[in-house]
Amino acid sequence: MVASFAERGFWLDGALKCALGAAAAAAVSIAASQILLGLALACMLAARLRWRLPQGWPLLAFFFFWTLAALALSDAPAAGLPQLKKFYAWLSLFAVLSTVSRADHARWLAWGWLAGGALSALWGCGQFAVKYIAAQRAGTDFYTAYIGARITGFNSHWMTFSGQMMIAMMAGAALALWACRDTRLRRAAWACLVLMGVALVLAMTRGVWIGAFAGALYLLWHWRRRAAAALPLVAVLVLWLGPAAVRERALSIVRPRGVTDSNLHRIYTWRTGVEIVKRHPWFGLGPERIGAHFRANIPADLPPEPPPGYYAHLHNIYLQWAAERGLPAALAAVLFFIWQLAASRRRARQQPELAWVHRGAAAVLIAVLVTGLFEYNLGDSEVLAMTLGWTALSDGLGRQAA
Repeated sequence: MVASFAERGFWLDGALKCALGAAAAAAVSIAASQILLGLALACMLAARLRWRLPQGWPLLAFFFFWTLAALALSDAPAAGLPQLKKFYAWLSLFAVLSTVSRADHARWLAWGWLAGGALSALWGCGQFAVKYIAAQRAGTDFYTAYIGARITGFNSHWMTFSGQMMIAMMAGAALALWACRDTRLRRAAWACLVLMGVALVLAMTRGVWIGAFAGALYLLWHWRRRAAAALPLVAVLVLWLGPAAVRERALSIVRPRGVTDSNLHRIYTWRTGVEIVKRHPWFGLGPERIGAHFRANIPADLPPEPPPGYYAHLHNIYLQWAAERGLPAALAAVLFFIWQLAASRRRARQQPELAWVHRGAAAVLIAVLVTGLFEYNLGDSEVLAMTLGWTALSDGLGRQAA
């Protein structure tokens, strides 16, 4: 009996470490993250650990089953199988939720993201310097050359990299603002945050800028409201004092440079997405079928030839889910995240000693949901795993002494 208890403890400890490791690794490597997630699930089975269900789980179950229905009704079900594989990344929610039990676990993940994010940001800043010098030597316009090939850190795409930086900054800032009592640790946290902030600015992903601003505003409002009021001024100073390309990128929101900036491309994807939802409101076109049917659904008042850009998805999580899987699935997924957002804010009031964890979760969700207006960010397994990881921490710890 003693041996069996010891053996179960071994598997439980392994499940916890692998679950948190999977969430932490998502900031630098999706391969490492998914390997660790698999090990966490195996340890959970070996320990016969009872899986916890997140708050709002019926909405999540509805989203999954409606996705299966949309896949079955698709004109090419086999093409949508990658979205079934994506369900694996969602298991990180259950792995973290079922294993965490102490505030220290949140600290481990926050520091993992701070360290990994800072290293990735440092690499990204180096990439920016190399790209800038190369453009200068070639005598080419840096802005034009850079927008289509921006910094990626340890990742393969600047959108994923920016999303990772944003989420790590939200959790890391919550730690630095409320949970770092040691001066040296606080300074280390802020150093990592500044480095990630610089990389995020240099990545020039406008939607993530807006999402990060919204999440940071929430955190500062609950820390010191004067700091929240000063945030817009700080943002303006960063843009003003930063490289000229950064200022031009910010101005491109209202004054784009032709098709170099993606404004017209976004108009095409968003309006076509609305058209698809109008024509297929219940089950959509099916997972992974946007690209195949995009041109056939371009609104009649737009030129039939879209500008250069990526059209396999709609660059908006809300339109993407609705156009692929139908309005019911999209509504269920959105309501699940809103439920968790509202719950994290409530937990912050109920558990002052863990308020930093819950405020960090709210900031992460606000930043991700705002960015989702401009990009299909939760389609990235890295961004999804990080979002679910901190959401699960808040949910799990919110049940301790509640």
